[in-house]
Amino acid sequence: MKKINFRNLHRDLGYFYIGLIVSFAFSGLMMNHRESWHPEKYTTETKAIEVQLPEESGLNDDFAKDLAKKLGIEDKMRRQMVRKGTYKISFESHDVEIDMKTGKGEIVSFFKTPIVSQSMTLHKNTSSFWIYYSDIFAISLIIIALTGTIMIKAGKFSWKNRGWKLAVAGVVFPLLFLILFG
Repeated sequence: MKKINFRNLHRDLGYFYIGLIVSFAFSGLMMNHRESWHPEKYTTETKAIEVQLPEESGLNDDFAKDLAKKLGIEDKMRRQMVRKGTYKISFESHDVEIDMKTGKGEIVSFFKTPIVSQSMTLHKNTSSFWIYYSDIFAISLIIIALTGTIMIKAGKFSWKNRGWKLAVAGVVFPLLFLILFG
């Protein structure tokens, strides 16, 4: 039987979780930029529309739901807002944008991007099983990080000579970010 030591534990957890590490990193990158582009969906159709909008005070959830029915949109509404003279309604698979002055706008229909959408689901999943599995994964990442600090015992790349400095920098950077921008 093989001796269990920190090097073996570090290696074996790294091998076991490599797929999850890569998919979490990949979907995390996409989640960070979801306001700039729609990583979960891509445009399949854009349709021009013209509608009569009420005063801005009448633009509420009920109006948005009624308008969606008239436009043939049966998705779940996520949010609606007025920004820079444009009335915007965001649905699961459609975005509606209408110029407040002219009433002219468009419906953009989306459909889920294969693989990208599924990997982003990992970040948003709230099932009990996935939460427990993610907790075990988080603990394993802590073990991988800690066992990695003691793998090189001596020399210029050891924890004592170099590793602790990089670790302190790795802790200070997110703390500074939280203090300055949090």
